[in-house]
Amino acid sequence: MRQLAWGIALLALTGAAHAKPRFAATITRTSHGIPHIKAADWGGAGYGVGYAYAEDNLCLMAEEFATVAGMRSLYFGAKNKAVLGFQEIDNLSSDVFFRSQIDLPALRKRWAARPAKERALLAGYLAGYNRRLREVGAAAPEACRGKPWLKPITPDDMLRVAQKQLLLASSLALAPYIVNAAPPGKAVSAALPPLADPQERSFGSNGWAFGGEATANGRGLVIGNPHFPWNGPARFWQMHITIPGEIDVMGVGLAGTPLVTLGFNKDIAWTHTVTAAQHFTVFELPLVPGDPTRYLVDGKPVAMEARAITVPTEAGPVTRTVYHSQYGAVLTIPLLGLGWTGERAFAMRDANADNDRILAAWMGIGKARNVAEVKAAVTSTLGIPWVNTIAADRAGQALHADVTPVPNVSGEKIKACATPRSASVASRFVLLDGGRSACDWDQAPGTPRPGLMPAADQAIWERRDYLVNSNDSYWLSNARAPYKQLSPILGAWGSERTLRTRSGLIETEARLAGADGLGGAKIDNAIATQMVFANKSLAAQLALKGTLAACAGDAAVAAPCAALARWDGRFDVESRGAALFLAYWPLVEKLPGLWGTRFDPADPVNTPRDFQSGGDMAPKLRAALAKAAEQLTKQGIALDARWGEVHFALRGAERIPVHGGSGALGVLNVQQARPEAGGLVPFHGSSYIQVVSFDEAGPVADAVLSYSQSTDPASAFYADQTRLYSAKKWVRLPFTAAAIKADARGKARVISE
Repeated sequence: MRQLAWGIALLALTGAAHAKPRFAATITRTSHGIPHIKAADWGGAGYGVGYAYAEDNLCLMAEEFATVAGMRSLYFGAKNKAVLGFQEIDNLSSDVFFRSQIDLPALRKRWAARPAKERALLAGYLAGYNRRLREVGAAAPEACRGKPWLKPITPDDMLRVAQKQLLLASSLALAPYIVNAAPPGKAVSAALPPLADPQERSFGSNGWAFGGEATANGRGLVIGNPHFPWNGPARFWQMHITIPGEIDVMGVGLAGTPLVTLGFNKDIAWTHTVTAAQHFTVFELPLVPGDPTRYLVDGKPVAMEARAITVPTEAGPVTRTVYHSQYGAVLTIPLLGLGWTGERAFAMRDANADNDRILAAWMGIGKARNVAEVKAAVTSTLGIPWVNTIAADRAGQALHADVTPVPNVSGEKIKACATPRSASVASRFVLLDGGRSACDWDQAPGTPRPGLMPAADQAIWERRDYLVNSNDSYWLSNARAPYKQLSPILGAWGSERTLRTRSGLIETEARLAGADGLGGAKIDNAIATQMVFANKSLAAQLALKGTLAACAGDAAVAAPCAALARWDGRFDVESRGAALFLAYWPLVEKLPGLWGTRFDPADPVNTPRDFQSGGDMAPKLRAALAKAAEQLTKQGIALDARWGEVHFALRGAERIPVHGGSGALGVLNVQQARPEAGGLVPFHGSSYIQVVSFDEAGPVADAVLSYSQSTDPASAFYADQTRLYSAKKWVRLPFTAAAIKADARGKARVISE
């Protein structure tokens, strides 16, 4: 009854009492299935988005609603796997996590206090999705036809999906360690996975903002190259939303997102990259002797909250207990020395747990007329959850705002509140003494929630040449002007950059010097599209020549040596030998003494360098090359195979060659792949790639969605853009009414209810 009342209240604010339709939208599809949604109000816009998204990805979205409701064990089997964020987890653990960590009463209360346009947007999405579900009926796509989890959604489903997206870089990443935390003597799952190292940033994204000093026409230009999963709810989906007089924005969003979260309007373009800043801290809790479920704060005992979570499964209900402290969820990570013992336990506090400002932030960006207004939207809301914002405008201003909901913890506090275990985990997260209330987050005036770091204390760049980020910290977004040192919680300062970060800076500086062979010394759309798909490997540029010197003349490695000698050093579909180098590099990249010139903070773009291939290093390199060749041979892959024969996307029986490679090799166009079907199939990497500049009339946008719009094999938009991506072709996106009309595929549809 409470849920029904909540749903009625949410829908009522869209005007249900009036004779006119509660929701109405016009949907025009252009090339490659891109929907252009026009509505008179925010409810109508959400309605059009929800309907069009369900046309393309109904089964994917239905499964996502089941996931966030904690129903995977019942529908898909408790022992089977779910993709939670960027990692796999068993369905039972996934269900326990969502049922224990999403506080629906609190979400409803916060949501009820949000502006009417935000509530209308989600209410419209809900109605649009449910309308499409009613229309397809028994003719739903094969993947979910007749399944019990394909059913109408409620406002609670929308709130759960929104909350999940907020937690991707914090609680969600630690889900296995939260749901398996138990006091000493209680059973703990033996299947705890190794914790991913946040310093390993071969995953992630690239973003460039070029100001008027760097562009051919003196206006801004943005390259967006987010690296995200190719499968599951974290896939991007293209859309264009117009509410006359209110907003006109085009780009992409994730599953369940009712608004463009990365894209452009007539005056600005923006992209996002996952930030190196941390959005939670872990607190060490000194326990009351003899009672591992009570801890001491300032010498006073505090009882943990034990939450009994019951999950329906195909074999009957299963109950697990999850523990909470005043800071947040209790967790255990024994491999890092953070096990729950009789003396201590550990808990996390998440800065995004009560972030209800995400739609306000993206609405503000989508309506911005210049980067100053983008900056204002990001800094005033502190609502962008875990990504950098990189933008440029038609006036030629460029912005990089590494501003997110970050714990307000200074470097001094981190030192003063350290425990004996803090240093060992410092590269992963901040560990503070939870036994002292003074070690909780500092409160600063003007922030939307107590304990958040003010935007003024985070990193904000504004320039007219360029800004670039490839998931390293704020320190080096421009090779010519390192940023001042800030709190360690915002990321490492003065430290070695990844090969991908270095490659982005090297290629940018070469472009502006006219030294990349592309002509001139400025950038425009044509040059930008070549840059982003150049598929160069910085690791190869640094190490290939030395490797060939080390293997020359050795009969034992003659075949792999010859294969590498013929390789062009790129990961294009026609490149031969790329697969061999991909297998070889992980075997050598961490060898002691590999670089003659070590990392130098005064020259971070060009160090370390001077690959060592003589003396004692030579036999090590030959051994690694032999091992890499053996690995490929066992996999049935020729040493000089074309990269596109080895590396491909599966679309039914079709194998579509895919260019790009591992970011760990300094490839900007990242594609992470796993062995499948006798080759390597991408599962994470370049997704929605956009190049946006401006002319006198508005945006000039070239884009491609690498995995295509739809997850339904029966759709015309299941593989079309994947083929374009394979051929390095782009789509000039229609933005104006005239361009949309000229590119329309079929008649515009008006939907209402």
